[in-house]
Amino acid sequence: MTITEERPTADGFDPIELEILWQSLISTVNEQARALQRSAFSPIVREAGDLANAVFDRRGRMVAQAVTGTPGHINSLAIGAAKMLEEYPIDTLEQGDVLITNDPYKTAGQLLDVTVLVPAWRNGKIIALFGSTIHHTDVGGYGIGAGGRDVFEEGLWIPICKLMKQGERNDDVWKFILSNVRQPDHMAGDLHAQMASGEIGAQRLNTLCEAHGLDDIEGLADEIIDRSEQATRDSIRALPSGTYEASAVLDLADGAKIDIVCALTVDSDAGEITVDYEGTSEASPWGINVVMNYTHAYTTFTVRSVLNPDIPNNHGSLGPIKVKAPEGSIVNAVSPQPGTARHVVGMFLPNALLKALAQVRPEAAMAEGSGAVWTMQVNGNHPDGSPFITAMFTYAGGVGARATKPGLNACSYPTGVSAVPIEVVEASAPIRFREKSLRPGSGGAGAQTGGLGQAIEFSVDTERPWQLNAVTSRLAEAPLGVFGGEPGATGSFLVNGEQVETQARISLTGDDVIRLELPGGGGYGAAE
Repeated sequence: MTITEERPTADGFDPIELEILWQSLISTVNEQARALQRSAFSPIVREAGDLANAVFDRRGRMVAQAVTGTPGHINSLAIGAAKMLEEYPIDTLEQGDVLITNDPYKTAGQLLDVTVLVPAWRNGKIIALFGSTIHHTDVGGYGIGAGGRDVFEEGLWIPICKLMKQGERNDDVWKFILSNVRQPDHMAGDLHAQMASGEIGAQRLNTLCEAHGLDDIEGLADEIIDRSEQATRDSIRALPSGTYEASAVLDLADGAKIDIVCALTVDSDAGEITVDYEGTSEASPWGINVVMNYTHAYTTFTVRSVLNPDIPNNHGSLGPIKVKAPEGSIVNAVSPQPGTARHVVGMFLPNALLKALAQVRPEAAMAEGSGAVWTMQVNGNHPDGSPFITAMFTYAGGVGARATKPGLNACSYPTGVSAVPIEVVEASAPIRFREKSLRPGSGGAGAQTGGLGQAIEFSVDTERPWQLNAVTSRLAEAPLGVFGGEPGATGSFLVNGEQVETQARISLTGDDVIRLELPGGGGYGAAE
């Protein structure tokens, strides 16, 4: 769907010019994202695309996002940017100011995700802001695992503040940040990459305004956001009103089980959907708790993917989808509940939500999949004593089958990250991969077969002890099929052939072998 297809163009915008402006805006944020990926230090950003880029109007409303990135980052950024402007109102900012935070409860839910906001100036006035959120290699503290006992143990908390003041480094902020991380050069490099990508976005936006005679983008933002909201409400009005309930069970390495319970209410008259997670499990002592921004991100992504995925993702299309969750529960974490590994629950939410949506649009149903990607981080020391730390590297299981298509093999749905190539991982630390292959027969049988999981085996070439942060799931509860389809295979997390039964960081030696067997997706429909 193009931005001009849903209704006549408002006064002041020629339909053809509006479409050109929209495509130019998308090209601008895509170029911002490409610049960030090219210059980032962290392999999970550079190779896997674990990032978000978007442009915001003066009111802090997301107007357009880059096509790359993850729903968890992008839709959290959509909320986080407005919260940053609450702290620093736009008219108080001076030319050359740049804002930063990793406040997990106001942005993307974990301290490793750092958000940077770069204003775009034109004729002495801010006309837009370019935001980015990326996963940094290290912010001190515990690392990527789920073992932190509270948020303060998980790493450095950067409150909303100015990273740059009038084009100059805010020295005290830089000192605090770089003094609290293990690899300050990497941290500084990624922060500069975020700022540089925002500057590129600002330059391209000024070129766009110059070409089309615009003093700012406020009128264009209103048009895009209004059209996106109207198209979303029209899609909801085509659904039958009612409340549709569903649930799914997630299990973890230590045997804990988490119930995700949701009730999806369609109000066709208002063109609104409300998703309520009342009944979902209470917060966990492990760092897997999900802040409301991240719950909202994956909820809205799932609903929109079933409704009409061609509608632009922005403030307007997100507005008609409301999300509720009990405060302090595992899907609405509050300080100081830990959440570095919040993705293990957040990325699992679509498994429950898609069951509710299947009652409204069965043709768009999908069986359960493996859910969250499995994440690994390796820490240790080189022979000379200098530390090595890998950026997070991820692996995906099988996706659930659909009505007319089998599930995808080893695909990271619902996130958008790719697997970091094993050559890149091996270059970042003394890791040696022994196997990386699909798991035959791991997808659930059915009229359409679930996607295959994969097997990965590796060790670390070192004579010193080393540590592994690993976040795994679905080791006991298989991904279920739908409409008579069979479940996919469960996963396993083994060290030297023995099942690991903890979410905490583990210490290993160079003789130890780690084997990961990721779950397969459930089948769709009864096999003939």
